[in-house]
Amino acid sequence: MYPEKVTICLSIGYFFTPAYSTIACFLTGLFFMLSLQALIFDVDGTLADTERDGHRVAFNKAFKQAGLDWDWSVDLYAELLAVTGGKERMAYYLEKFNTTFSTDTNITSLIKDLHKSKTDFYTELLSTGAIPLRPGVRRLIEEAREQNMRIAISTTTTPENVTALLEHALQPGSSDWFEVIAAGDIVPAKKPAADIYLWALDKLKLSPAECLAFEDSENGIKSSLGADLKTIITINDYTRDHDFSGASLVLSDMGEPDKAFSCISDNDFGGDYLNLDLLTKIHAS
Repeated sequence: MYPEKVTICLSIGYFFTPAYSTIACFLTGLFFMLSLQALIFDVDGTLADTERDGHRVAFNKAFKQAGLDWDWSVDLYAELLAVTGGKERMAYYLEKFNTTFSTDTNITSLIKDLHKSKTDFYTELLSTGAIPLRPGVRRLIEEAREQNMRIAISTTTTPENVTALLEHALQPGSSDWFEVIAAGDIVPAKKPAADIYLWALDKLKLSPAECLAFEDSENGIKSSLGADLKTIITINDYTRDHDFSGASLVLSDMGEPDKAFSCISDNDFGGDYLNLDLLTKIHAS
């Protein structure tokens, strides 16, 4: 039990006899254990549609700058998204789609250099404001802050990419709003492995039962469910045909008061847009 929970427990226990004090303490701890304490967000495709017109474009610019004739079309990139992580995606491309490529340069070093260049192009693209947040994202994050709901990030993209998106699409300094940013190579196994979510939970010092996850892809929900997190999905053009078995809710987006989300899965919770009241209901289900 964490310090703030102990304080409340002791305060409640003060009004009871020792036996009832123990029960009161237990019930207080149980309440905190079961109540919604934090929201954990994926980034690419969840907070913003960054893949097709962001990462893909930046990859192609990096390839061109390096003198390579690689070109990732919209359709090819959809297939490459089967693999999470930019460096891993390039390795997968060479293994499955460009098997005749050869170079005197060490492949691992080449991929590392290309990825660094791609990150530079991507952050430059974000600085133009070309990639906005998805509907409802800003409103939900701001509501969470106003109501002291803890927020965190769990993503396979690099910390630099996370910061660039938040600073340019949300607000300068907004990366500091997130108590934990679990990103990139901070864990050895990327999504669909559960490692990145387990790392975030450890840093938050919360159990899966105290959190909700937000994802957009099949690999993402495999990761979050692997960490025993209830998960809400907001699909995008690349993921609308993915398997989201186990999701608490599958939506078109997070919705706004004047523009309701569309439900892809059955919705037993009501509501037209995600807010903390609706999230609490979903979490308690």
